[in-house]
Amino acid sequence: MPGFNALKRIFIKHKYRLVLTYSLFSLEMFGSLVRPYFLGEAVNDLIKGSYRGLILLALVHFAYLTVGTLRHMVDTRTYTSIYTALVTRILSRRFDDDDISRLSAHSTLAREFIDFLEFDLNFIIEAVYNIIGSLILLIFYDRAVVLVCVAVLIPVSLISYQYGRKMKRLSQLKNDELELQVDVISTKDIKEINRHYSLLSRWQIRISDREAWNFGVMELLVLVVIAVSLFVTAYHSGKTLQAGDIIGIYTYLLKFVSGLDTIPYTVQRYSNLKDITQRIELEAEDF
Repeated sequence: MPGFNALKRIFIKHKYRLVLTYSLFSLEMFGSLVRPYFLGEAVNDLIKGSYRGLILLALVHFAYLTVGTLRHMVDTRTYTSIYTALVTRILSRRFDDDDISRLSAHSTLAREFIDFLEFDLNFIIEAVYNIIGSLILLIFYDRAVVLVCVAVLIPVSLISYQYGRKMKRLSQLKNDELELQVDVISTKDIKEINRHYSLLSRWQIRISDREAWNFGVMELLVLVVIAVSLFVTAYHSGKTLQAGDIIGIYTYLLKFVSGLDTIPYTVQRYSNLKDITQRIELEAEDF
């Protein structure tokens, strides 16, 4: 698993920076997760004439805001430093090679590798919080809703597996053509240049089409989850359900389905990551 091994090496080399960055991000995600609960409690308390819930909501939101601001300041410095060190090592190791086209492509792919750490891995952590955290908190509202959410994970997993296989192949074809870019441009042959960019466009369009179809299928599942869950909640709770509870249930359902939307994207990005690490032949000393 070259993608996993490359990530492991980066974490070992830059463990202190990355632990700080992901710790702050985890705290930020925890704050985002519990805010809907305190929002619901604030609404219920206000209906009863109490401001206790509103005060708690304000304190939680302020803590979330503080951690989020600090995290945004830290992560840019962390990933910029890692990218500079990584791409410098790659270019230095290949300085004597004649294959300038691959060298240029690999420096671009190295940026994608760091983008995975800076953005995609954050999406994964956020998805874990949204899926697992929402299921845990929904238990306090209605356990039947949790069963509905867990049941939909089965088709989502099957769809994501097939999606990942197809996206891996398309990413490989696109990156194959990208490695030839500088050589093609240096020929100054207009027909060859047009052919090259036409192929890049073709692979990008096929990737985009696959993403669009997957988005459509996932959103249909999202609609099913929300509709069935709200129906089950209304059926079980009847008139005893408070306004704040409805807000909490609906918000956590949205968080859960947003986590589901991240699963196929994560599969796609990880497949592309493995292809990138194989192409740029990352070695231990590069980290």
